Amino acid sequence: MSSLISDLINLSESTKKITAEYVWIGGSGLDMRSKARTLPGPVTDPAKLPKWNYDGSSTKQAPGEDSEVILYPRAIFKDPFRRGDNILVICDAYTPAGEPIPTNKRAPAAKIFSHPDVAAEEPWFGIEQEYTLLQKDTNWPLGWPVGGFPAPQGPYYCGAGADKSFGRDIVDAHYKACLYAGINISGINAEVMPGQWEFQVGPTVGIAAGDQIWAARYILERITEMAGVVLSLDPKPIPGEWNGAGAHCNYSTKSMRNDGGYEVIKKAIEKLKLKHKEHISAYGEGNERRLTGRCETADIHTFSWGVANRGASVRVGRDTEKEGKGYFEDRRPASNMDPYLVTSMIAETTILNK
Repeated sequence: MSSLISDLINLSESTKKITAEYVWIGGSGLDMRSKARTLPGPVTDPAKLPKWNYDGSSTKQAPGEDSEVILYPRAIFKDPFRRGDNILVICDAYTPAGEPIPTNKRAPAAKIFSHPDVAAEEPWFGIEQEYTLLQKDTNWPLGWPVGGFPAPQGPYYCGAGADKSFGRDIVDAHYKACLYAGINISGINAEVMPGQWEFQVGPTVGIAAGDQIWAARYILERITEMAGVVLSLDPKPIPGEWNGAGAHCNYSTKSMRNDGGYEVIKKAIEKLKLKHKEHISAYGEGNERRLTGRCETADIHTFSWGVANRGASVRVGRDTEKEGKGYFEDRRPASNMDPYLVTSMIAETTILNK
C-alpha cells in the first residue's frame, strides 16, 4: 500500500460525522457481509441506528424479483479499523414485512434467551473458537511446505519459534483489535495442528455470546484479508491424524454456579444426552469428519461425559467436581457452528426441557 493511501486512510476526521459498518451473515450461514454508511454523529445504542436494506439476491437470501432484505441493528462495537467514534454494527435480517428470513438464527435465539425461565438462570457462555490460517494461493495451512507436510503434531500446541509457530502477528493483531472493539475476548493460544489457532470469548450472557463471536470472526476476516491469508473454519481442514477445529462451548447457569450446582450440572448433561442427535445436527457442517473418536474428540454417534476427559462429548473440569459447582464444556460443536444456534439450543435443552 502506498504511503499516500495509508495517510488518507488514517486521516484525522475534522467532522462530527461517523462511519457505521453494518455487518450481517450471508446465505451460506457462514459468509460475512458488510457495508458502510455515514451517520450525523456518535451512536452507542443500536435501537437509535436506522434500519437498512441490501440486495438479498446477491447473498442467496432472496429472489431477484423481490430482492430487498432489511437489516436490524442489534449490537455495537468500536471499529478497530477506522477508530475514533466509528462503529461496527452486528445486524440480523428480515423481510420487508418484518419476518426473520430463514437464515436468521439470531431471532429465534433471542426468543429463547428472553424466556423468563432462561433469563432468571443468567446463562453464561465461554466459546473457544478454533480456526486455521491458509496460504492464499494454495489453500494449504500457513507454515506448511507447499504440497507437503510438516513434522508430526507435538511441538506446536502453545509453541514458540519459527519452525513451530505460524501467523502469530495476525493472531496478536486480532487479540488487540477485539479488546479495542469491546469484545470480551479472554485469551488466545496456538493449537495442536500447526497453522491452527484459538481465541476464547466469554464469559458472556445469553444472546451477547453469539453477537461477540460473530463480531470477532468478522474482525479476524478483515485482518487476514489485509495479511493476504485465508481464514478457514473447516472442522477438519487436513484429513488423517491432524487435529480438527472445534468451537467448544463452556456453559453454566446461576443454579450450576451456586452451592449444590454439581447435581444441576449432572441433570443438564443427562438432558443433553437425550437430545444428542438434535444437537449434533445443529453443531456444524462436516463435523462427522472431525468427531471420529480420535485426535481429542468423541465419536459423533455416541454421547459420553467425564471429568477432565478431552475424549468425551462433554467435559467437566476438576475444579467443578472439587467445589461441587461451576460449569461444563460441550466439546461437540464444530469451528463453523452458528453461535446463536448452539448457545440457544444448549439453554433450551438444559433449562426449558423438563
